[in-house]
Amino acid sequence: MKTYMATNETVERKWYVVDATDMVLGRLASQVAMILRGKNKPTFTPNVDTGDFVIVLNTDKVVLTGKKPEQKLYTYHTGYVGGLKQIPYAKMLADKSDLAVYEAVKGMLPKNRLGRQMLKKLRVYKGAEHNHQAQQPIELKLGK
Repeated sequence: MKTYMATNETVERKWYVVDATDMVLGRLASQVAMILRGKNKPTFTPNVDTGDFVIVLNTDKVVLTGKKPEQKLYTYHTGYVGGLKQIPYAKMLADKSDLAVYEAVKGMLPKNRLGRQMLKKLRVYKGAEHNHQAQQPIELKLGK
């Protein structure tokens, strides 16, 4: 019996819609990253992007557990001297919840060329509306 190795030409991609209402940020991000990577398919190949497209809706209703909203910080550097910025996740989820979900998923994908290619298949929206009806996305229920 031969081992099956997927190629870019043989991969069939689907579009999925995920409703993030009342989901924990980390659990949501890990499950979305798994779909983007293609680990939910039997044809998963580590060196080929076999994943599907994912649309995440209602990111403004994502929750964090425990004291994370006050204690966890989103940190970035502007590139200038003394340009270290830190934003508490409570403020981050209130203002830019789509960026918080995007960064959480980004951190769970491989840090290479292939990971950046996988991240391009992620669409994140604050509200319940998206403009990808032409792709006929399938609604996906993730474990809560």
